[in-house]
Amino acid sequence: MTDIQPILLSAITCNRVIFDKVSGMPSIIDIVQTIDAPRYPARHAQIVFFCEMTNGHGTTDVKITLVNTQDEEKVIFEREGKVNFQNVKQIVTLAMNLQGIVFPGPGEYRFQLFGGGNLLGERRVACRQVKLPPKPGTNEPKAE
Repeated sequence: MTDIQPILLSAITCNRVIFDKVSGMPSIIDIVQTIDAPRYPARHAQIVFFCEMTNGHGTTDVKITLVNTQDEEKVIFEREGKVNFQNVKQIVTLAMNLQGIVFPGPGEYRFQLFGGGNLLGERRVACRQVKLPPKPGTNEPKAE
């Protein structure tokens, strides 16, 4: 590992990433910017943290954290891994499938990417509490 850190080119949260079998190129499906839930805490079945990095030198330790900005940047989730750069011009794609993350309440959260212990960048996700529409067949008062 080296002291020179990679440069983050992009960071996206989405529901799925599909990699083409021939070209290896990724397709990002259903970008997640806002999570709506009728009640909290809310469990999100699956979210993918997708990012691209360059300027890396050899093997670099990476860590993804999810922080709650309403609770003094409290870390509510983290996952670690390694990425390997063959050369500094290579663009490395990382798509980390994160399952069952629990968001404690409505508000702003940030997925943060660290490389070699340094913050490379972050992606904001907003959680909102929403009222569900009435079930079909229930008698809702009608507006006059």
